Amino acid sequence: MIATPGNDTIPSASRPRGNVGYLQWFVFGLFFIFGGITSLNDVLVPKLKELFELNYFQAMLIQTAFFAAYFIVSLPAAALVQKVGYMRGAVVGLVIMMAGCLLFIPAAGSGLFAAFLGALFVLASGVTLVQVVANPLISMLGEPRTAPSRLTFAQAFNSLGTTIFPWVGATFILGSLATVSASDLSGPALTAYRAVESAVITNAYIGIAVALAVVAGVVWLNRNRLIEGRAPTIGFLSAFNLLRRPRFAFGALGIFVYVGAEVAVASLMTNYLMQADTLALPAQGAGERLALYWGGALIGRFFGAWVMRFIAPWKVLASVALGAVLLIALSVFTTGALSGYALLAVGLVNAVMFPTIFTLASADLGKRAAEGSGIICMAIVGGAIIPPLTGFVADISTLRIALVIPVVCYLVIALYARFCRP
Repeated sequence: MIATPGNDTIPSASRPRGNVGYLQWFVFGLFFIFGGITSLNDVLVPKLKELFELNYFQAMLIQTAFFAAYFIVSLPAAALVQKVGYMRGAVVGLVIMMAGCLLFIPAAGSGLFAAFLGALFVLASGVTLVQVVANPLISMLGEPRTAPSRLTFAQAFNSLGTTIFPWVGATFILGSLATVSASDLSGPALTAYRAVESAVITNAYIGIAVALAVVAGVVWLNRNRLIEGRAPTIGFLSAFNLLRRPRFAFGALGIFVYVGAEVAVASLMTNYLMQADTLALPAQGAGERLALYWGGALIGRFFGAWVMRFIAPWKVLASVALGAVLLIALSVFTTGALSGYALLAVGLVNAVMFPTIFTLASADLGKRAAEGSGIICMAIVGGAIIPPLTGFVADISTLRIALVIPVVCYLVIALYARFCRP
């Protein structure tokens, strides 16, 4: 899923106190967990849609509640980390994530969709803070010369989380949708059904909260094992004048539409694969196929990194963006297995888009690279805006027609790649 760019302002005075290499594995665990939690939203969309009898626009507000946190919380999170340090900042982020998971308990008790959205926003706020910390922290926990390899390894854990969590989530959360529908119930029976099914969701997030508590405890016990220098103050508000640079501004737009398209396709995938004219799968089976979408991104990341050793990044970006357009078109204009698996294959071409757009947009920023990174992180809010727009189109037409929104997004990315041609 989305892993925010690294922080280029790691204070040079920051260094470990003694041997803390073992903490790297807990940071790798952070990448795994926040990647998985983000992709688990794709399972929640069909679950809560059915449970509360929502239309697609309303169901996509799940992604809005989650990704809005990137826009709202990123700058305060950076300021907090600057004040309390990376290790303590990581603990604060983990505790907030735990609180978000535990808020699913009163949300389930209330029987209100809005309560679930509130829990997701709190959870995503913690995820945002942890992501602000994670990249620079993994750089500090080891030799500087091996930092790039550790970051690459950590990104692999992120992709592993996005691949595994939807499959596990589909098994535990979507399994019962094949036998009962909220639309067939009313009165006390509907209330009881929602209570039971909400408990299924709650149990999954309680399990995540327990895992977060273990990681938070380890990090807290080692909070003084890192000697942290004071990071330089970044003028985040003044950073917005970077948007006067066409290449950077277009790149920020590219991140906005990329995240929006990726999340929109993933959010609709389960319902799309359940249709009679695609794979006609039950909810659980369709949800489990999400692992192929995110697994494709995992494989594509390694393949793309190899390809870009020989081909210019702008050419690779243009190729994968147009590849996404062709795959969606193939899915829309065919039926059966070809239609379903063509859409799943979009994950493969998504793999290198985020890092490539980021690299192209950040070229020549020099000392202002960290400011640019902050703006690009805020552009992830595309995941909060484009999915509901796609859901609205699905409500007034069909799921197939709604895919025109991601197509437009990928065409914007292709145009950006063309813009970056030397």
